Amino acid sequence: MPFADLEPAFILDAVESLGLRCDGRVLALNSYENRVYRLGMEDGPPLVAKFYRPGRWHDEAIAEEHAFALELAAAELPSVAPLAFAGSTLHHRDGHRFALFPLHGGRAPEVGDRDTLRQLGRLLARLHNVGERAAFRHRGSIGPESHGERPVAWLLEHGWLPPELEDNFAALADTLLDAIAACIERAGAVRTLRLHGDCHLGNILWRGEQAHFVDLDDCLTGPAVQDLWMLAGQGEGARRAWAWLLEGYGEFREFNLAELHLVEPLRSLRLLHHNAWIARRWQDPAFPAAFPWFAGPRHWEEVLARMQEQLAALREPPPVPA
Repeated sequence: MPFADLEPAFILDAVESLGLRCDGRVLALNSYENRVYRLGMEDGPPLVAKFYRPGRWHDEAIAEEHAFALELAAAELPSVAPLAFAGSTLHHRDGHRFALFPLHGGRAPEVGDRDTLRQLGRLLARLHNVGERAAFRHRGSIGPESHGERPVAWLLEHGWLPPELEDNFAALADTLLDAIAACIERAGAVRTLRLHGDCHLGNILWRGEQAHFVDLDDCLTGPAVQDLWMLAGQGEGARRAWAWLLEGYGEFREFNLAELHLVEPLRSLRLLHHNAWIARRWQDPAFPAAFPWFAGPRHWEEVLARMQEQLAALREPPPVPA
């Protein structure tokens, strides 16, 4: 188990090895991929300790995450950047790697509100202006192979589909990937840049009428629309949400409307990638506890239904901002 030895005493010892003094309070925060804790400090406000999942990223990739967060903070973007101790933001203790962050509270933004979506659009445009200044060397890119073909192959190879659904899943996945490729072709050549990568509402904290971006653990290279589509939603109201997001975005950066052809491909890839991610982590006790329905046949029937819905969406014109 990757975090089996991550007991409170170990956590406190690791943090105090940096010269800090904890007051003994350790509160686990909501996190699956890594382990994140709020720590009380004797001489200052609480800090957040993030312990990285062993084997997921190598040190160079984590260093790029931290450097990007610090670059965003230097550009006065409201993001939560790691703290440096003895000139380093990544620390090692008995086989674990961890980083410390300031504690930022807040709530999820109200994305049905025009002013909120315009602000998020402005902030993401500024984030992308920073993102295009340089390129990642050690982090991945989002695309059909990494987020579609490989997850599908892994699920099938490791027997996650009920036997009676395997053939249907494999055939539907092939059709879905072909439709994704067709949409990408229609979009044409688009610029890629460094992105937040996982810009959903859980990674945005709203405090004092200001949004703060948190958790760059999935930062990667891809098209700008990857950081926008999850905020626009789906179905009724999405066209209006797109209009408000892009209204704000356009104040700081031009948006290539051809990237709207990528919205449903990216949604489809997230569906495939997300299911493979849970399956890959199933031996971590946090995952069966958080997703108890995942291993049942009903879930996979629902996945097939969602894949069918996505196939229909991929064949429709892209969203047009209202």
